[in-house]
Amino acid sequence: MLFDQIASNKRKTIILLVVFFLLLAAIGAAVGYLWLDNLTGGVIIALIIGFIYAFSMIFQSTNVVMAMNNAREVTAEEMPDYYHIVEDMAMVAQIPMPRVYVVDDPSLNAFATGSSPKNAAVAATTGLLTLMNREELEGVIGHEVSHIRNYDIRISTIAVALASAVTLISSIGGRMMWFGGGRNRRSNDSEGGGYVQIILLIFSILAIVLAPLAASLVQLAISRQREYLADASSVELTRNPQGMIRALRKLEQSQPMAHPVDDASAALYINDPQKKSSLQHLFYTHPPLADRIKRLEQM
Repeated sequence: MLFDQIASNKRKTIILLVVFFLLLAAIGAAVGYLWLDNLTGGVIIALIIGFIYAFSMIFQSTNVVMAMNNAREVTAEEMPDYYHIVEDMAMVAQIPMPRVYVVDDPSLNAFATGSSPKNAAVAATTGLLTLMNREELEGVIGHEVSHIRNYDIRISTIAVALASAVTLISSIGGRMMWFGGGRNRRSNDSEGGGYVQIILLIFSILAIVLAPLAASLVQLAISRQREYLADASSVELTRNPQGMIRALRKLEQSQPMAHPVDDASAALYINDPQKKSSLQHLFYTHPPLADRIKRLEQM
């Protein structure tokens, strides 16, 4: 099952890139039509931005994501217990030792990132390191190390890059609309009349407004199942299902993170850092913690 999941994740990476770049092309066409009066120019600009984001994540994903989340790297001398738990889990999982980071935040959370096990990193909040005992911390780190071993991090990291690019272009297009960037375009459409121009105008506005939601749905479509698999894989590494179950129960009671976390990188965390409402959870990439606990109890 594990090797099938790894192969599936590699295939999904290709599909993910294609879908995201199609989405980028659509929103680029929308912004180009409204602002530049040039569909092709907008598509080219959007794709260039997407390629820059994607390649920066592929080659510098760890540094970029850690900077986005205000994480700092630590050594074995600074935090020996935490560092050695990461080391132990990596050894059991038979992957290279990830770099170890800390996020100064009182909430309980952790995440892993990187484009492959060779350049992966694990981060945990100071709140998690303070409130969880060794068995619970092993469960959480086992979960994150499993994401590394299963190549989930490659999918998640590329998704963060492209979702951020989509959001950026959408934001630029939205500001131009509000501050008159599309006024000439709308004026030309009203004077020229044609149905094609009206349809293109409606498409452009909808693309700018709905693109961030579409990007979130693409991330959601990557599959919530990877979280269930990472939980089960953590139990496989630690041989201690109760440690993981207790960790998830503590995560369930955690407060939102004190510093803001953008929607793109929020998907990397083991626990929802923003504590969305029940309705918003319909669009969240992680399954409810209660469901994850229930599955572990049935193992």
